[in-house]
Amino acid sequence: MAGYINTIADLEAQTYGTGATGHISNQLLKAAGTISGIHTAHDGSFSAPSGINANLYNKIYGQKVWSMLNRECNALSVISKRPYSSSGWRILAKRAGGGSGNFLDISAASNTTLNDALYGADSLRADRIGGVVENAALDSNTDGLVSIAPEYDTLFTSPKIIAHQFSFSELSMEMAAIDDGIGDIRAQLREDMGKHHAEAQNSMLVMPLEFYSPTTAYNTANAIDRGYTSLYKIVSSKAEIDELADNSGGNLVDSATDQQIDHLYGKQRSDSIGYLDAEVSFGAGYTSAEARQLTLTVINDMIRRLRVAGGSPKVILTGYDTLQVLSDLLQAQERFMDRKEIVPTVNGVRGVKGAEVGFRVSTYYDIPLIPVAAMPSTGNNSSGITDMLFLDTDHLWLSVMKPTQYFEDGISNGNPFGVGTLGNKALYRTMGEMGCSYFKGQGKITNIL
Repeated sequence: MAGYINTIADLEAQTYGTGATGHISNQLLKAAGTISGIHTAHDGSFSAPSGINANLYNKIYGQKVWSMLNRECNALSVISKRPYSSSGWRILAKRAGGGSGNFLDISAASNTTLNDALYGADSLRADRIGGVVENAALDSNTDGLVSIAPEYDTLFTSPKIIAHQFSFSELSMEMAAIDDGIGDIRAQLREDMGKHHAEAQNSMLVMPLEFYSPTTAYNTANAIDRGYTSLYKIVSSKAEIDELADNSGGNLVDSATDQQIDHLYGKQRSDSIGYLDAEVSFGAGYTSAEARQLTLTVINDMIRRLRVAGGSPKVILTGYDTLQVLSDLLQAQERFMDRKEIVPTVNGVRGVKGAEVGFRVSTYYDIPLIPVAAMPSTGNNSSGITDMLFLDTDHLWLSVMKPTQYFEDGISNGNPFGVGTLGNKALYRTMGEMGCSYFKGQGKITNIL
């Protein structure tokens, strides 16, 4: 209806003159010999108008900066955070007898000659696991009573310093406050750089093992360990790393880097140190032909293996593509993934019962499925889907020595000499490192289609 403002286009035409709607109301520009407005309608031409009004045209951008980037940091959010109270921890590496496997090993032959070493061996006799005769003599293998002791070991971590620096000049700060600026440029940069600081830490946690290889375009073998230890390095095994470095099987990492990837918390993964091995399912190998289809059997087998090993997975990290494949598998069989309400907190993922807070996520066997956009895919098959990490966050945490802090100095603080420029410099800094107290409770499924 004429004379009424019903749309944004009507409002612009009423304010600025002729627009896409054809209104003619700017008398000042009419007097100048033109009937075009100084503000082109949003659905008009992208180029500036030509002619007498070219210098009057002004693109209005607004103060709000809209992010068109996905900067989620789900892996960082779900990991439990603890104060960095010590540089290492002691662990029970082996039972007093019966090995270090998931079960007490009593498979030794019953006719083995009796001796003291038999009682503390990795494999025990079924009739010599603690039963003794009445009034048994001490230190007598005949009576079944010999001194034995478990084996302990130590692991240690060094805090990692994660920092991101940025700067802005005095002139840019002043110009941003006038014309069509964004106002307080420092507030905008603090927000965007803070998100980048968190996003970078998230990427460190899901850093693929292939990036540890010096055969990449840049030498990551030394510098990559400046960041947090990747979950992929923690949730791994000697068998997987050997297969990754196998020229005929995987060749995804350089064989010279094999030992460096094996190195973890001051120890070297080896066949003799089994407690550092997580539960890893990669199939028969890492060649392109050995990638396998993701099935419910593969997932259920991993959950069973973790529970047999004494673990209790609290969360499954995976990518959106794998989550979609899992959804298709379940719905094709007229099953439905349950929904659970969770809250990512400073102490990691925890369930919420009877409270209308948090957000709802899919679950599998009551284990929350958290999609991570940066989740990688391990394998030589180009059509492979992202991996699945099964994490027991009771035994996996981020040790925080100093939480994220923001520092800024410069001309705005009256100290240009401190930064050496006519402007400001700022940075975010976090100090910490990943820790794990039970590797067999962590699992990973890779090399899947």
